[in-house]
Amino acid sequence: MCLAVPGQIQSISGDDPMMRLGKVNFGGVVKEVNLAYTPDAQVGDYVVVHVGFALSIVDEAEAQQTFEYLRQIGELSELEDEETA
Repeated sequence: MCLAVPGQIQSISGDDPMMRLGKVNFGGVVKEVNLAYTPDAQVGDYVVVHVGFALSIVDEAEAQQTFEYLRQIGELSELEDEETA
């Protein structure tokens, strides 16, 4: 199953709006994400990410609730497994 997962932006690089990248923290796993679809996203914002692209900005409470749901159904294991690899 493919899921969009929330994460918090830790840093942003790039001036070209189409090539703007962010280091996004997904509950301890940090990945580089394309921010082209979320031009208003800033460091500290939570974004919903699917296949390497941030699709929308969400508030922290919604992001935390989504993490809890994913933990309950066991869908965070892929991210957690990558962290230990």
